[in-house]
Amino acid sequence: MDNVDVAYIAASANRFNHAGDASSSSTVAYGSGRLIALWDAQDIYNRGVLETLPGHSSLVSCVKFVDAERFVSTDESGALKLWRYSGSKWVSVFTSQAHTKAVSALTVHLEANCLATGGSDSSVKIWKLGEQDDLQEIQSISLKGRYPLSLALATLPGSKALILAVAVTDRSLQIYTRSEVMFLPSATMHGHDDWVRSLAFCHPTSSSDPLILASGSQDATIRLWNIEHAQRSGGPTGGLSDDLFDAFEASLGDLTENDEGGRQISLKHHILTVKGDDGSPQQFSITFDALLVGHEAGVTSLSWRPFSSSSSSPTLLSTSTDSSIILWSPSSIPTGNSDASSSLWINSQRFGDVGGQRLGGFVGGLWGCEGMEVLAWGWAGGWRRWQCMPGLATAGVADEAWSEVGAISGHAGPVRGISWSPDGEYFISAGLDQTSRIHAAIPVAGLKGKMVSSWHELGRPQVHGYDLVGVAFLDALRFVSVADEKVARVFQAPRSFFHAVKALAVAELTADEEKLPISASVPPLGLSNKANNDTNPQLVTAHGDATPPRRPFEAELAAITLWPEIEKVFGHGYESITVSVSHTTKLMATACKATTPKHAVVRVYDTDKFQPVGEPLEGHALTVTRIAFSPDDQLILTVSRDRTWRLFQAQGEQGYIPVAADKSHARIIWDCAWAPDGRIFATASRDKTVKIWHPKGDSRSEWSNAATLKFPEAATAVAFAQTVGDDASRVLAIGVETGDIFVYTSSSATDWHLSLAIKTGAAHVDHIHQLAWRPGKHSEGRQLASCSEDGTLRIVTVR
Repeated sequence: MDNVDVAYIAASANRFNHAGDASSSSTVAYGSGRLIALWDAQDIYNRGVLETLPGHSSLVSCVKFVDAERFVSTDESGALKLWRYSGSKWVSVFTSQAHTKAVSALTVHLEANCLATGGSDSSVKIWKLGEQDDLQEIQSISLKGRYPLSLALATLPGSKALILAVAVTDRSLQIYTRSEVMFLPSATMHGHDDWVRSLAFCHPTSSSDPLILASGSQDATIRLWNIEHAQRSGGPTGGLSDDLFDAFEASLGDLTENDEGGRQISLKHHILTVKGDDGSPQQFSITFDALLVGHEAGVTSLSWRPFSSSSSSPTLLSTSTDSSIILWSPSSIPTGNSDASSSLWINSQRFGDVGGQRLGGFVGGLWGCEGMEVLAWGWAGGWRRWQCMPGLATAGVADEAWSEVGAISGHAGPVRGISWSPDGEYFISAGLDQTSRIHAAIPVAGLKGKMVSSWHELGRPQVHGYDLVGVAFLDALRFVSVADEKVARVFQAPRSFFHAVKALAVAELTADEEKLPISASVPPLGLSNKANNDTNPQLVTAHGDATPPRRPFEAELAAITLWPEIEKVFGHGYESITVSVSHTTKLMATACKATTPKHAVVRVYDTDKFQPVGEPLEGHALTVTRIAFSPDDQLILTVSRDRTWRLFQAQGEQGYIPVAADKSHARIIWDCAWAPDGRIFATASRDKTVKIWHPKGDSRSEWSNAATLKFPEAATAVAFAQTVGDDASRVLAIGVETGDIFVYTSSSATDWHLSLAIKTGAAHVDHIHQLAWRPGKHSEGRQLASCSEDGTLRIVTVR
């Protein structure tokens, strides 16, 4: 592994509101598919995800840091894992099958070495964190058919007793307390009109302050509950008994025409009794303190600002499906008495988008950099990030100046296709999340002026109504994509992208700017991106005409980086499956899903007017899975589910005619690739082999098997690297079904040696769909891009 450096990982966040957390050292860990992605938010080069941790067998649902060197993760299979930073890497030190079904909630209390998990098996389990990095289950609490949505643990004020809050699917909050060994049910709190999705405790900073519990619900409100010693809580009751409040609330409940309902204004004291340190009983009360109204849709997550930040007042971060983030803080207001004031919680800062639930809004949010950054991830898996300007965080939250900065993104589903631009300055990916995305290396100045390439998403040219399964560049400013539909679509770069790559020093492109549209948009009820020549002031900000230039943020990527569609290419009778472009970029070939020879054909088109070239290429009996043009474009190689490969040779205006075929693979052939010299090609099959083929003599109609490379799993992707300098050896990358990548070298068609095995961690954990070596000469050396069923996209530098 010393010969491999990970240059880029694009990984989206899972759609769970507990799926991410940040440590005190600003390491962000979050679930991405079955992986845990690690992002150093303080990296001076802003390189995004630096590493992914394999180990979970299903989607990661919860991640929570214990301290700066340990975190806990759970998944949908019910597994619980403890991770520790050991030496220079994170390793899994403990694994347990915590629940029989998915784990939906997780909380940690470091001082008490206590951890709680909630599962879809209708239980909450309490764990003791041992000194040897082990977890011991000490209690299981049955929720009697209800499911836990969120958990929060804290220490009761002035006591060593623990309080556990559980949000369940009957809209109530269940409160448990622990004086000795076991948690006991102590109170049930009502008030919310829908499920409570998030809970968070704010620990008091002084002995006179209460412990605050915040609860955020799908009813779009946040409730604050004060927990304090019973003798201190005179509260608003004025000495009235709780029996009177019960009768009062019951009478309100009869007023059905009142949408607020009786529970909305509950002022009842819930009394908790625990054993004190000396064994004597102590009483605490829980009272409703404040109702925070500001979100227009359900609240998805809550997080209290670390008190180590420069702001001394408690600040609550809330995220919502209305695409907004709100920072709430108390504001002291005069009460008419010069010696007294009351606390009113106000909306101090608001981030995000105005105007509704764009793409599902925010799923979760958290504080970073000890409260000086706000991080949140959305329904599409992309992150957004805001920084508090230094020196302005002392006067109060409302006076702070916050600005959005770049974050990270990735496909929210399996990635099926990738393609490099002709000179390798950037590449495009297509996935089952119905988007295509352009990724580029942006030069960044670091320590001592050293320039480092930092990879980021630069554009989202196609946001489609169908799952995208293949993509290929026609030239630096045009690409073709195929989706789960019968049409291939061709797109052209807008002027905004042309300016962006120049301004960010990604590439020096040449084109007639006047012929490029300014931008693109999708009309209402439309599926095609239409050219737009109206000047959009947002584009100036996002694409670098501002000073200094910057890359677009997640909201801009999703809204204003579309490319206009310039052509639809018809011909196939069923949904498209693959697309390929010739090396001269004058031809493109497509294939579709097929169960009969009639539809298992390859159609070739010119890329000027997109007219058919010759007759469809027949011969296969089932779906053609990959098409590859030879380096001189004289041959087209196709492989299929029917276990055969076929060769077609160019015949002038007649198109291509069949010249060779073979059926020596025992299972479906997933992929094929030509060597740069065009003298050999490789085929990868589910029969766990990659076969190397070379011609017999000078004939291009007779090919024989020169070598067979065997693997422990099905081979799913192959790619030959370009020849470098005088080096005549061939370099072949092979991806397998488990996500590993193997790099072979050869000086002859028959002699192959394994040079490098890139295992999970640097590679993937699921079926690799495509591999592509970066073309052109670049200072980083040989770089290999890969995409996988695990939802991640990677570039590794192979030395």
